[in-house]
Amino acid sequence: MTTTKPKKGDLLIAEPSIIGDVSFNRSIVLLTDHNKEGSIGFILNKPLNYTIKDLIPELDASFRVYNGGPVEQDNLYFIHKRPDLIPDSIEISLGIFWGGDFNVVANLIAEKKIDQKDIKFFLGYSGWDINQLEDELKSNAWVVTKNTYEKDIIEKDYETFWKEKMLELGGDYSIWSNAPENPSYN
Repeated sequence: MTTTKPKKGDLLIAEPSIIGDVSFNRSIVLLTDHNKEGSIGFILNKPLNYTIKDLIPELDASFRVYNGGPVEQDNLYFIHKRPDLIPDSIEISLGIFWGGDFNVVANLIAEKKIDQKDIKFFLGYSGWDINQLEDELKSNAWVVTKNTYEKDIIEKDYETFWKEKMLELGGDYSIWSNAPENPSYN
């Protein structure tokens, strides 16, 4: 189900027309905040070649780290579905939470009380200034949809996620679902 007005908790699906945009080509972004001052979100389907252990060696875990977006890529962020275990979490919507006490998270990982189905890590985030996202929507850079996966979005297969969303949107989008990521490979 698409919508024209984004809100916190919605998904932004990159239009095929933004091919060539290094950060957002074939991206799906979870909006973690959207208000009159701007928007913040995390790209859900762009894994990096890092695990949490690569970034924090004392954490002996292989949780994959994702490229959250082009802003502040030297900072680690996370979303999760365990506010019962992670204090100071901010609810995004539908059982998904942003941030919280990282020391508690580190202990939960060490004690194997949370796993990759519970939490997703990002380097950087995606951010839009006042009216910037609205301008990008007017120029057809994004399609806004409801997050029908709710908290299970953390577990979505990043490799097929964009293609699945193109097929769900149907019509001309279906054609793009099988196009190569780089059209020159065709």
